[in-house]
Amino acid sequence: MKKCDAGHHSDDAALLHELLAEVVPLPAHGRVIHPRPKRKPIPEQRLRDERAALADSLSDHITWDIGTETGEELVYLRNGLSRQILRKLRRGHWVTQDELDLHGLTSVEARAQLAEFLNACIRSGARCVRIIHGKGLRSKNREPVLKTKVANWLIQRDEVLAFCQARQADGGGGAVMVLLKSGRRKA
Repeated sequence: MKKCDAGHHSDDAALLHELLAEVVPLPAHGRVIHPRPKRKPIPEQRLRDERAALADSLSDHITWDIGTETGEELVYLRNGLSRQILRKLRRGHWVTQDELDLHGLTSVEARAQLAEFLNACIRSGARCVRIIHGKGLRSKNREPVLKTKVANWLIQRDEVLAFCQARQADGGGGAVMVLLKSGRRKA
């Protein structure tokens, strides 16, 4: 049996040699083919841990008052900053560089997404962003559940300088415009 296999193998080799006898190699193209750079590993577990820690660090309960100037309108200005900043933010002085839509999310989902969004904005250097929390028209008591929670979460973040209700064209009472610290830090 082994003898047959050996004979069969040599027949295959001879047949292959015969078939490839007239094959001509391609001319050298003269190009150097560089190996692809290896990607750095993504520290998935560390990223998950950081997201969880950030989400946990944003509490739903805040002890200080959010500045409200016109009834239901949410307004916040970090201590020590000029009220002129708030006026400029209200008037659309800064270009909206990114936005996050929290419609249809639970409080837990919204808090996690907001934390991730703010971190991404800081990394990318975005200064003015819009966060759409909705007007609560589809919620239980037709009240904006996320509106106050978003404001509480924003106040707890050091990178948030100010926020106010968006202009009507930008979402009105269903959104807030947020001014962030500059992400450019000197080493």
